[in-house]
Amino acid sequence: MFLYILGLLLLWFAHRWFKESKRVSNKGDKHVYITGCDTGFGHLLAKHLDELGFRVIAGCYTEIGENELKKASSDRLTTLHLDVSDSVSVGQAAALIKTLVGEKGLWAVVNNAGISVPGAPTDWLTVEDYKGLLAINLVGVIDVTLSVLPLIKKARGRVVNVSSVFGRISLFGGPYSVSKYGVEAFTNCLRVNLAPFGVKVLCIEPGCFKTNVTDPQIWAKSVKEIWDRLPQDVKDDYGPDYLDNILQAVNARLKLLSDSDLMKVVGCMEHAIAAVYPRTRYSPGWDAKLIWLPLSYMPSFVTDALFLKFIPK
Repeated sequence: MFLYILGLLLLWFAHRWFKESKRVSNKGDKHVYITGCDTGFGHLLAKHLDELGFRVIAGCYTEIGENELKKASSDRLTTLHLDVSDSVSVGQAAALIKTLVGEKGLWAVVNNAGISVPGAPTDWLTVEDYKGLLAINLVGVIDVTLSVLPLIKKARGRVVNVSSVFGRISLFGGPYSVSKYGVEAFTNCLRVNLAPFGVKVLCIEPGCFKTNVTDPQIWAKSVKEIWDRLPQDVKDDYGPDYLDNILQAVNARLKLLSDSDLMKVVGCMEHAIAAVYPRTRYSPGWDAKLIWLPLSYMPSFVTDALFLKFIPK
């Protein structure tokens, strides 16, 4: 009986591998629009897809990001200035893309742009802290997607949203997980709405990788600035040693969990764009598969007890 079950599993994995190995044809006729291409996943994905022959449209926030990408890519790649939190910038980018893709439409949009700060215990934050991050991580994703959705429908293409494993489980206070839970909900709704039009909507849920999002120095600077502006009574609630303790704890966790191989995520993005049969969700990173996703299916009293045990008091 055991060997029979094992044989069926092996057969199923072989079938899935063969099915998922098929790639779309005519890459040179397919335009892919990527946000957040200055650094990290977006920068690597733009170069990778360019090497594969796709016609990449890379949205960069800075002129430096545009120039660096142009130097490392072919003439097929087009860069444009993009601030996903500014609807005017998003609209201008969409107008340019419409002229580039013509009647073929846009094969894929990859909503990659995002930030992770501010992040701190919830009672340290103001609503303005939430608004700034949500404008980029959530509203920006929605705005960019809607701006090019008619072009995606024309090509019967794909929407690839970069969420996070922390859109499945919340570990720390602040707007980051709130934004990623929102991306998950938007992705789920969009996937069902667009299925009748032949459009595929995919979600990337990375674990911890060494990018600006998980940079301990950026995170520590943000937390210190928030601590410094707190009223004294809130500081007294937490105690004088709490700031140092939480910074040490987070720094230790990031060093332990962060993976430096960004191509694990880029490979999932490429599969979502180029595979004939892409997956609905991708969860790159050993910590995502072995820690966070299993925990996300646990009862709340279990995850609460674990988190409370490991965070500073």
